[in-house]
This record gives sequence, structure tokens and C-alpha cells, in this order.
Amino acid sequence: MRILVLGGTWFLGKTVVEGALRRGWRVTTFNRGQSGRPVPGATCVDGDRTNLADLQRLAAQGPWDAVVDTSASELAPRDVLAGAEILQEVAGRYVYVSTVSVYEGWPDKPLTESSPILDGPPDADGEYGMMPDDWDGPDLHYGRQKAGTERAVLAAFGPDRTTIMRPGVILGPGEYVGRLPWWLSRAARGGKILAPGSPDKTIQPVDVRDVAAFALDRAERRAGGVFNVTAPIGRETMGGLLTSCLETTGACGELVWAPDELLIGYKVRQWTELPLWRTHAGVWQIDSSGAYAAGFSCRPLADTVSDTWRWLQEGGMPVEHPRRAEHGIAPAKEAEIMAALGR
Repeated sequence: MRILVLGGTWFLGKTVVEGALRRGWRVTTFNRGQSGRPVPGATCVDGDRTNLADLQRLAAQGPWDAVVDTSASELAPRDVLAGAEILQEVAGRYVYVSTVSVYEGWPDKPLTESSPILDGPPDADGEYGMMPDDWDGPDLHYGRQKAGTERAVLAAFGPDRTTIMRPGVILGPGEYVGRLPWWLSRAARGGKILAPGSPDKTIQPVDVRDVAAFALDRAERRAGGVFNVTAPIGRETMGGLLTSCLETTGACGELVWAPDELLIGYKVRQWTELPLWRTHAGVWQIDSSGAYAAGFSCRPLADTVSDTWRWLQEGGMPVEHPRRAEHGIAPAKEAEIMAALGR
């Protein structure tokens, strides 16, 4: 197998490259060379996906059996479309890693692959879908952009040559967003730890290595498809995650659970101040049975926690990213809420 990985130097992209090399595949990566380090053993091509000359120079390095695209999160649909149109002549298949944010019902309703997705033309620019300044509803800009990029890939490669993967939250070694690293760091400090909502609240994070393996499996198959990619509904819980963090770090900590209503009253930012906490009804109700039927496998969350801690303890450093600064509650605010709980 010869594959082209768009991205390939950090987190999911890097994990895809490493997995492909272990399978004995020949791997080319394409990125700007500004984040992360190239994976030894892969052929690296530097370039900008918004530059047609760079894309044409890349295409000259082909052909490939498949493209695995992990790096379109900040690209407009029209840029993805331009690249896919060039690459469709030199690549057999396209595996595109999208997001559950493309769904109209996210995060308020349970979702399946047949749930409707947001509007977003395949040739839209980066401004498409932006909310007006006086808008007080959910920000759908990102979801509309990603829906447009999905349509862009489909327009160039067609449904039979395109696999679209829609993961929710991806965790694991190399995570740059900082969700699991923050919880591990907080657990390691010990003491009384503010825990959000209920310990029985089910969650669906997925391990980066499992997402990468499924992407490679799909790259190998001569068939398209659309797949949600999450842990099974109901298998993992917030209590299980935080207990695993305490056990993994060996810390003497006590989880103090705060009701959703109290956290909302203290204006705790959902999703970030206490990472992975969100009260929307559909946020952890994503049906991924199609992916499991197609061979996807998802390891226990406790394994992801322990492996991420090991990576951190061994000096693992995520690529610098501004989103990491968004995560985590200030100690003073945590103490204030704990006092309101009488703890």
C-alpha cells in the first residue's frame, strides 16, 4: 500500500503515519512543516493546502492507493475541494476525518449516520456560516464549514471512493487540546477534586490509536461509507474516567461531585473549565454501531488514561495549540464551589 497522509506530524495524523509504517506501507506526508516533527520512515513533502502550485507539486509524487486527511479542521470547503480535485487523479480512495459537529442535532439530540447534517456548500469560503454579532444561539460556523468539506471530498472522489469518519472527542497520547492531560494533572495534585455532574453520566471519548487504525483499515478497502466513531453508548462514565485518573497517578484525592445546576449557577464553562462536562442531552448519545459492524474496535477508557499518563511522565509534549489554554478551572473558583457544597 502507498498512502498519502495530509497532516501527519501530530496527534491523529502522526498516529496514522506510525500505524501505516508498522503495516509495512509506503507513506507520504504533506503539511506546512510548522507543527510537530516528521515521522522517521515517511516521505515528507512540505507545502500549503491553499496553494494550488504546492498541491500540483504534491500530486506529481503520486500515485497513491489512498489519501487519509487529518488536517482540514482550519480549511475552508473550497480549499479542500481544490485539493481533492487535484488528488483524485492520482489516488484511489479518500478517507476524511470529519466531526460529529456536522450534524444539525449536535449536541442536543441522539445521532446516527442518517441524521441530517448542516448546510455547507463544497465551494464555500471560510466566512460561510458565520453567526451575526447579535446572535445568541449556538455557533454553527465550525459545523457548517466541516459539512462543506465533507461535500467537497464527495464531489471530487464520489461516494464509492470516499470514507467519512465522524469522531466525537479523541483522547490519548499526544493530545494537544488538553482535556485528559488537565484531568490527569488535577488528579496528581490530589486533595478534594471538583467533579462535574454525576459519576454515572455516560461519556464516549475514543482513543486516537483506535481512530487511526480504523482510518487505515478503511484506506485499505475498496468501498466508501460514512461512520460515526465513538466509544459505545453507555460503556464509559465520568466517574470511571476520574477514578482512573486517580488510580493511574497514584494520588490521594477525593472526588466531590457537584450537581449540574450548581455548576451552571457558578457559570462554569461547559466543555472547557471542567473538561468533557456538558449537559446537552445528545452529547454522549452518538450511535457508532455502523463503525463496529465495519470492524472498528475501541479500547477501554482506562487504558487510554494510563497510556496518556505514561506518555506525559516519559516527557511527552503536545504540539503547542491555543485551545489548551481554554481547559481547566481556576483553583480559587474550584474552592469557592467546593465551599458551597460544604466541602
